[in-house]
Amino acid sequence: MPEVYVHAVEGRTLDQKRALVKDITDAVVRNFAVPADAVMVQIMESPKTDKAKGGVLFSDRDVRKS
Repeated sequence: MPEVYVHAVEGRTLDQKRALVKDITDAVVRNFAVPADAVMVQIMESPKTDKAKGGVLFSDRDVRKS
């Protein structure tokens, strides 16, 4: 059973998540020649206060944009 883990900062809508897992599943089915029900996709979300890029927390990036 192929497993795909997506690490992301929180904030995506349920519809965005549905579309992402469908696209990932389709790609795994096509490239690994497995049935869709064998593919597991897990979205692992982090709060903006717990993830940083370039030494700046995502929560602080939101403040800078204001």
